[in-house]
Amino acid sequence: MSRELTPCQMIERSIHKKYRKELWTPFIAAVKRYELVNAGDNIAVCVSGGKDSMLLAKLMQLLQRCSDVPFGLKFLVMDPGYAPENRRRIEENAALLQLPVEIFETDIFDVTGSVEKNPCYLCARMRRGHLYSRAQALGCNKIALGHHFNDVIETTVMALFYGAQLQGMMPKLHSTNFPGMELIRPLYCVREEDIIAWARTNGLSFLQCACRLTEAIAEADGPGPSKRQEIKQLLKTLRRDNPDIEKSVFRAIHSVCLDTFPGWKAKGEAHSFLERYESED
Repeated sequence: MSRELTPCQMIERSIHKKYRKELWTPFIAAVKRYELVNAGDNIAVCVSGGKDSMLLAKLMQLLQRCSDVPFGLKFLVMDPGYAPENRRRIEENAALLQLPVEIFETDIFDVTGSVEKNPCYLCARMRRGHLYSRAQALGCNKIALGHHFNDVIETTVMALFYGAQLQGMMPKLHSTNFPGMELIRPLYCVREEDIIAWARTNGLSFLQCACRLTEAIAEADGPGPSKRQEIKQLLKTLRRDNPDIEKSVFRAIHSVCLDTFPGWKAKGEAHSFLERYESED
């Protein structure tokens, strides 16, 4: 007689079976290709409550179970001032996925809500700082964020169109403000559409945007398109004629030909092709 699976086991099974090619395989590929997890690591998985971070947490938990490389995990949820119903949804989803999350509170929404200029930038900076601090206090040497393949592509195109620079999103980074800490992005090769499909298949409902400022703007003026949404729509349009458009951008950032650029930056310092032009004659 077959044993009936629990809801959590069904969700885990969907990752290993139905969505193995779309989720598990690219996740493992990124972990190995970019050397994101090493023996002895203690990794703080940052869980915001959205689909991406929740999936990341479950994937990291599954990896820890089957990996030959021993590493530790902490599942951190930072509450920047969520509405009670949003906090409750995070707790319920964590319980459903059997993720032993640690929730700690901050006053980020109160602080950023009183700032007129670039509140989203300030919020992101404060979130990152609080997460690094908490993770370090818990003895972690890495924090894992849920940025996925589409985030990488959209960030690259946004930087080109609106930032006047060719700039990508790295799969891992050393922290400049917290010595000994690294940021890793294990979903680097996982596509957003596959995360959405996985969530829908399992009947999962995650937070969309729980920002109080965004909610207030939407109630007053109606939701407006962000630059990221514009780029997302542009890429969707381009995919109609070239289904591999995003794959091409992804490959491009892995094979940048510096010999063809008149200028570039390395470690914040600007360089010109003229520096080595005469010596190559």
